[in-house]
Amino acid sequence: MAKAKGKPENFGNQPSKELTEQLNFRVTKEMKEEVKSKDDPPEFCRQAIQEKLAREK
Repeated sequence: MAKAKGKPENFGNQPSKELTEQLNFRVTKEMKEEVKSKDDPPEFCRQAIQEKLAREK
């Protein structure tokens, strides 16, 4: 069984929403390096995706 890598309550998500799903996609090397340079890359990606989804509504 895979070892858990953090607790959802430690992320900046809403308490009622558990982070149970994973999403994988391809990016350029430059994009990956830029995202990895952020303080919290996973949260940066979650916020970016959420902002784009909200704009499209």
